Amino acid sequence: METMNLDLPAGMALALAMIPAGLFLLNLLVYRPLPKKGRSDQAMSILIPARNEEKNIRQTLESVLQNPGAEFEIIVLDDSSSDGTAEIVREFAAKDSRVRLETAPPLPAGWCGKQYACHVLAKMARNPWLVFMDADVRLNRDALARMSAFMEQSGADLASGVPRQELGTVSEKLLLPLIHFILLGFLSMHAMRHTRWVSMSAGCGQLFIARRAAYEACGGHAKLRDSLHDGIKLPRVFRQAGFFTDLFDATDIATCRMYQTDAETWRGLGKNAVEGLAAPGVILPMSMLLVTGQVLPFVLLAIPEQLSQTGFILTLLATFAALFPRWVAARLFQQPFSITFLHPVAILALLTIQWHALARHLLGKPSEWKGRSYGDSRRVAPLKI
Repeated sequence: METMNLDLPAGMALALAMIPAGLFLLNLLVYRPLPKKGRSDQAMSILIPARNEEKNIRQTLESVLQNPGAEFEIIVLDDSSSDGTAEIVREFAAKDSRVRLETAPPLPAGWCGKQYACHVLAKMARNPWLVFMDADVRLNRDALARMSAFMEQSGADLASGVPRQELGTVSEKLLLPLIHFILLGFLSMHAMRHTRWVSMSAGCGQLFIARRAAYEACGGHAKLRDSLHDGIKLPRVFRQAGFFTDLFDATDIATCRMYQTDAETWRGLGKNAVEGLAAPGVILPMSMLLVTGQVLPFVLLAIPEQLSQTGFILTLLATFAALFPRWVAARLFQQPFSITFLHPVAILALLTIQWHALARHLLGKPSEWKGRSYGDSRRVAPLKI
């Protein structure tokens, strides 16, 4: 059978697969675990917004309280929970004076629930270091001391880490490992660490640590009041004010079960997509880059009889370049290795979520999360890459 001239598509696939693969490896020189030995003399305020978190909050509080030697307070803001969240926190507060339960004021118009809760929590904090934690994050017993040591070494004013993601459902296993792939494959962490460029804004909303003075100076969560994507937006606020931000590998100090069902995973990843990959001006080039570099190699590999010898070699190299970062990530970040072979399926699923989110946004349909609806009055600024 005569082969088709697919050398050019194979070459393009290899080139676009090599870009994130190369950047991923370079970033591993910077994206490192926290120092093994930390300091515990920095007073911290652990700030946890909680809305219907009775399944998580007990283990979360136990995990923070097990940190030895560190001086800290824990403030949990009950954000109109209809379950037993507040009762559980009261139990802890009655036994340990470091734990405080506060009640969130009514949500003002124009605010996202989480951003307002974090804004209120920061005002209640007493200590010079602010640690913003989602209520489903659990810390290891040396986490606070090691985070403190990292901030001293880094000199950053805001830093965040991606905890080890606990994966249960098929959608979680398929999609959540892409957090590390996208973060390390498409952000220059060297530029992020050594410049204040706003375009280098990146973070994980599950776990932030900030110098209180810098937080107050830049405006903190009040500057992203209508956003559902604090992972990108909070570092951007700090950088716009001239402060440095940083990232660290939180795999060995924290865990998080972000979602519980397949449907929740899809809704959760879509709720803030138009502020990230699905932002106008970003989604089309990113889709082309991801499809050509991460999906096309597998399509070509499925039709080897249509490839020339050169095209087949290029396709093999492109397939390896696409999978190699996923194999490395599986080992470093404790992800399922077997799921890496579904990488092109994961990319297509991620892009489906992004395009669906953009379509909903353009049609004026609200985003919904934690029982609240955020309508089309929210304006999404284009994300610069």
